[in-house]
Amino acid sequence: MYAVVKTGGKQYRVEQGQRLRVERLGAPDTEVELTPVLLVDGDTVLATADQLAGATVSARVVDEVKGRKINAFNYKAKTNNRRRWGHRQTYSDIEITGISKG
Repeated sequence: MYAVVKTGGKQYRVEQGQRLRVERLGAPDTEVELTPVLLVDGDTVLATADQLAGATVSARVVDEVKGRKINAFNYKAKTNNRRRWGHRQTYSDIEITGISKG
């Protein structure tokens, strides 16, 4: 059985016991519920909102990590306009603990 869940504006295909890195969800050792977009169990496919009404995917936040550093520089000629900036995204490592049809 697997499900497609939506979190952080992205969709992921998950199975029970799988670990993946998603955008920050919460503190470590926190239980979270993810909303499934699609749920497949053998030949049974649940895809509509009515079918997925009771379906849940539960996960546990294992760790919090930082992504790679992104450096950027803005420059406009002849105006002495310069700006240097950077960003480092925070991610959560989660482990899928259960998938239920509801």
